Amino acid sequence: MAALGAYRCIECNGEATELYRDYQRGVLRISICKSCQKPVDKYIEYDPVIILINAVLCKAQAYRHILFNTKINIHGKLCVFCLLCEAYIRWLQLQDSSQNTDPDDLIRYAKEWDFYRMFGIASLEQTSFFIGIFITLWWMTPDMLKRKSDFILLLKALLLSTYGKLLLIPAVIWEHDYTPLCLAFIKVFVLISNSQAIRVTLNLNRILPWFAIFFGLILENGVVCLFQKMGWDV
Repeated sequence: MAALGAYRCIECNGEATELYRDYQRGVLRISICKSCQKPVDKYIEYDPVIILINAVLCKAQAYRHILFNTKINIHGKLCVFCLLCEAYIRWLQLQDSSQNTDPDDLIRYAKEWDFYRMFGIASLEQTSFFIGIFITLWWMTPDMLKRKSDFILLLKALLLSTYGKLLLIPAVIWEHDYTPLCLAFIKVFVLISNSQAIRVTLNLNRILPWFAIFFGLILENGVVCLFQKMGWDV
């Protein structure tokens, strides 16, 4: 039997000791939450594709299932891959902005330095965005971020909720006249996912997560302005 509070009810966010009870011979019974009298986690019977669709729809239940009731440990790799996607988009736009038609420019185009620079800038911007969120939440709700584990869980939730950046690659591969609009929608979708991740992790209302994201964006844009003053293309 799991320890008290090892799992969470996806409906009311209440603590639960187990998700299901195994009666052997393939007989399983989903546990019922003592607070809301609903199944603790109905998603344990669902196909991963259905769970993914519900996560894309930003359903709080799907987020609670992923964050509290599974042992997904891909947040680090997902973060790096998303940053690579963002760096590639910026690098591609940087090359497109160059009007030099000299054949020798192909050599410069193949250089990796600009890509690494874009990766570094994207990493610093995302770091400053997260720092802005953490500072705001710690200032507004210090009781909810007392322990190191609380910060780690929130960071994991934020990293996982940036999965929308993976859509940057197909948006550019299937380039069309509405690509800038698609990129803007992807940015909004990622922010909505971040907001839902904060709300689910700390069990907050809808306003405070957006307040934290707003200050995170301010700090991120401050870093962008700093790079621009240094003469860097971002």
